Amino acid sequence: MTNIQTDLLIIGGSDAGISAALRARELNKDIRITMVLADEFPNLSICGIPYAVSKEVSAWQNLAHRTVKDLEAYQIDFYMNTWATAINPTAHTVTATHGEEAVTFAYQHLMVGTGAVPKELPLTGAGDGIHVLHTMGDFFDIEAQLVQHQPKRAAIIGAGYVGIEMAEALTHRDVAVSLFQRGAEVLSTIDADLATPINDALTQNGVQVFTNATVTEIAQTPTGYRLIGGATDETFDFVLVVVGVRPNSTLLEEAGAEVTTNHAVIVNDHMQTNLPDIYAAGDLVQTKHRLLGDTYLPLGTTAHKQGRVAGANIVGRQTHFAGILGSQVLRAFDVIAARTGLLPTEATQAGYNPITTTAVVDDHKGYYPGAEKITIRITADRQTHRLLGAQLVGKYGSEVAKRADIFATAIYNDMTVEAFSDLDLTYSPVVGAPWDAVQAAVQQLEAQLDA
Repeated sequence: MTNIQTDLLIIGGSDAGISAALRARELNKDIRITMVLADEFPNLSICGIPYAVSKEVSAWQNLAHRTVKDLEAYQIDFYMNTWATAINPTAHTVTATHGEEAVTFAYQHLMVGTGAVPKELPLTGAGDGIHVLHTMGDFFDIEAQLVQHQPKRAAIIGAGYVGIEMAEALTHRDVAVSLFQRGAEVLSTIDADLATPINDALTQNGVQVFTNATVTEIAQTPTGYRLIGGATDETFDFVLVVVGVRPNSTLLEEAGAEVTTNHAVIVNDHMQTNLPDIYAAGDLVQTKHRLLGDTYLPLGTTAHKQGRVAGANIVGRQTHFAGILGSQVLRAFDVIAARTGLLPTEATQAGYNPITTTAVVDDHKGYYPGAEKITIRITADRQTHRLLGAQLVGKYGSEVAKRADIFATAIYNDMTVEAFSDLDLTYSPVVGAPWDAVQAAVQQLEAQLDA
């Protein structure tokens, strides 16, 4: 039995855990920081894995936000390939295993950033052709399958962000892809009609898209894998299941942490749990949404923010988590889709009285060659004129994501439709217009409010 004493123990070496460690070190040069992680890949961009699969990122090592050597410069003690098994909040200890060795960590403060785990589907039979995608280990399994077995036909179950990104990635690897979505359209996080260009981009690049296809089981056959409920009798030699995640909260829940009905850990604005000196951040916690209140919305950007807040509070710098708007963006081949804030249906469900308009505008002045159309859907509250949400779809290179960020900034700061036109945005005919595309779209909504 090995016993380790530390001031700050962090379980999990991804976004939330690393952000907490770095912020704590920035504010306190003397605190002892120890990090326990189940693998040996701290601070790698899991969001970048599809681009490593596609080989747009030439080497998986390039996914590192910081190398281990970079992180060691922050005087963090790493215990890699170490699995935390239990937390004793009264004794302020964590027990763990490292191979055959048992390790006990005694801490003053504990930050848990164990993230989420993928949801899976029942499998009849066995085989090495069924995959999830959530860790570097998953990436290595997928890469080995692609190199050693050279699959020809892949099924991806789930047409959200990861499913669509992996459909593109596998297409780049010369694998024929079929994408299965239980809803009426791919990318259910935006309105269905706005998702149509994403669907079109997929099919135009050879991806076969099946919507309204609820896969309930994967069955192994002599010729491959068949999807039960998948709207096709075809068989596949590679299956990727990306149907969502659930909080990886068992460790904290067994220690007595309060959780929601879906097992997300409940934290306050300082990222404190109900357990003494224990903090949590990232994909395992309930998240404060600035327009909806408490929700569960696992995003890498959120994990970074929450980890930074936790790290500051642990060393005595009182900091509040301000909440999120659910800002997201996706590339599907040459199409970009982004959203922030609320969809019209979500605004209604949240008790607002929404008004919505859709504008199709040029990304820069039409007289300069190469102008592309951006579709911008904006939602505001009819009574207060407060901006509530925006959805944007356009071509890659049209600054769709950065224009979505303008809306995110405005919504975060409770701006009204009328105030949006006062924003002092940059202009050159090659990249925009005197009234930028976002302002031109909002002015259409303002005209409706004035009518």
